[in-house]
Amino acid sequence: MHVLIVYAHPEPTSFNGALKDRAVAALAGAGHTVTVSDLYAERFDPVAGRHDFTTVADPGRFHYQSEQEHAARHGGFAADIAREQARVAAADALLLQFPLWWGGVPAILKGWIDRVLAYGFGYVDGRRFERGLLVGRRAMVSVTTGGPETRFGPDGVYGEIEKVLWQVEHLSLEYMGLTLDPRFVAYAAPRVDEAGRTAYLDAFAGRVLAMASRPVVRPAVAEDPFAGLDAGAWARRA
Repeated sequence: MHVLIVYAHPEPTSFNGALKDRAVAALAGAGHTVTVSDLYAERFDPVAGRHDFTTVADPGRFHYQSEQEHAARHGGFAADIAREQARVAAADALLLQFPLWWGGVPAILKGWIDRVLAYGFGYVDGRRFERGLLVGRRAMVSVTTGGPETRFGPDGVYGEIEKVLWQVEHLSLEYMGLTLDPRFVAYAAPRVDEAGRTAYLDAFAGRVLAMASRPVVRPAVAEDPFAGLDAGAWARRA
């Protein structure tokens, strides 16, 4: 299996960095291949705009999804987006590694989702969830929290972790057609001792290898994502 790890933490010596490194080592040791998109190290720009495209659908009015559609049809994504889309396209599984910040993903990762998993690449009209353009591949979320597990339970002050991660898991990854493996959560990562961190790392390695052992069924021939769809539909509706 080939795994793409999208890693969103600014500090290489962080526990998120340790989790990412452990995943790479475990996968490579088992004969799998890995690519890491280190968003901070690569200075990924999370801000969407006309700079996302080398093509122009409408010079008079900027509508983001219309420009994404046009770029997808005509090979017009900017170099950084095209690089990340090529990484996603080559991967059998996608692993998102990030700290929970203000109840969600860091802004740089949200920007990666916005810019890379674009209309025409990850989804189009009528091709979402079980018919999404990335169907057949796997995905997994690995997150660290500052708060302990009790704060993310049914009676916890932050709400259940399933609800906290709903946007990234269901409305992003599953939306694209990816099959989700069970999330990995390192609760209270800044507060656990060395033995606790070692236990987390060992458990995470096992979870990543379990994901890599599960079947992936990718289409033998790439489908035209726009088959049956008119060009410019987004612009006419917006």
